[in-house]
Amino acid sequence: MKLSTAEKLQRLISIVAWIHGRGGATIDEVCRRFGISRAELIAQLEMANMIGAESEEYTDMPVEVSFEGDTIRVFLMEFHRPLSLTPAQGLALVAAGAGSAALPGTDPDGPLPRALAKLAGVLGIDPNESIDVDLGDADAGVLDDLRRAVDEERQVELDYWSAGRDDHTHRVVDPWRVFSDEGAWYLQGWCHRAGDARVFRVDRVQDLTVLDEQFRRPKQLPDAVAYTAGAEDPRVVLDLDADARWVPSTYPVDTVEELGEGRLRVRMPAGAPAFLARLLLRLGPHARVVEIDERSGGPTVAADAARRVLARYG
Repeated sequence: MKLSTAEKLQRLISIVAWIHGRGGATIDEVCRRFGISRAELIAQLEMANMIGAESEEYTDMPVEVSFEGDTIRVFLMEFHRPLSLTPAQGLALVAAGAGSAALPGTDPDGPLPRALAKLAGVLGIDPNESIDVDLGDADAGVLDDLRRAVDEERQVELDYWSAGRDDHTHRVVDPWRVFSDEGAWYLQGWCHRAGDARVFRVDRVQDLTVLDEQFRRPKQLPDAVAYTAGAEDPRVVLDLDADARWVPSTYPVDTVEELGEGRLRVRMPAGAPAFLARLLLRLGPHARVVEIDERSGGPTVAADAARRVLARYG
């Protein structure tokens, strides 16, 4: 059976965890355990060596695989600070890890199931039971209408609330696809108001109407991603303390620089002023604005939003 890329990655994670937990294993042992050929195993493990390969941003490799004759050994990078997870991140990790642990060949008493059991215990859940995933607060009727419009290639008319600008707009959209990302539903399509491709969060769509007008969907669609920063978007440089290290894994960033003692300096798209204000409110005293690189439109709006928020923290 041909595995998808995601399934191959899950299998690779299981193989690396199993070898590391045993302190090493021969090629034949791993092949028998996971039902994989020698050539494919070696190719997969060579790919594992590329995880976090040295670059200008990263100088440590979190995974190192070595071959000593016919024996494979796995070395994992030592983390000097404990990993801090939000409950949502912990639940996502349990769900993903449970999928990997269910793959053929995974040791039920190995390090991965043991770690999952500990994390699930902290979260107060049973990793062996089904986990219901709620993809946002999107209205089921709106989702059904959007899917029907996508299938029938019919335009939709909608009122949309933009969280970034904190305003309501009326739009006509050619709906290309409906997809989920990071726990929310999104609509991707051509927005006639903007004259360009746009992505909309479905839970912010109001008063949706499927129109009789039809359109022709492009043969090649852009990637299904919730947000892509444009070159014209304003940027902000933030210094983050150790309690705010989650920002680069949650929001798009251009660069990340280690400042020592767990602190980071990130350069990231600032989006609209309302987005920046909400982010700074969420970060509170754990972030400091170093620079705001404003670009098209309203050169002082984002800076004013930052000053108002930071004033609350003295």
